[in-house]
Amino acid sequence: MSQPASRTRFYRNKRDGKVMGLCSGIADYTGIDVTMVRMMFLFSLFISGGSILPVYFIAGFMAPERPYELDSETPDERQFWQGVRASPGRSARAIGGRLKDIDRRLADIEHYVTTENRSLAREIDSLR
Repeated sequence: MSQPASRTRFYRNKRDGKVMGLCSGIADYTGIDVTMVRMMFLFSLFISGGSILPVYFIAGFMAPERPYELDSETPDERQFWQGVRASPGRSARAIGGRLKDIDRRLADIEHYVTTENRSLAREIDSLR
């Protein structure tokens, strides 16, 4: 049985890519628009005098292709995982904060229900 695809790993995206899918993969990984990534690649190609091309092809052969099960992500999920890749600690703190908020709200509900509330008891008795 194989492991599920990692959402925090870099993949080349041949389905949305032009040549080998590296620029599209970088755009997926970082959240930068793919057009900007392609323009930066062309700029670096001209600046380096073409010496970056072997690096591009080596990276294209070494990087794994994006698994099909990751194609079903919603835009919200994609944005969340880009945030996790950019700053895992901040994402963990944000999730912890949300869970603490949910816990606090549940405790408030539990306190309201379990305390002796005369007006609530009268309403329940009047419904009987």
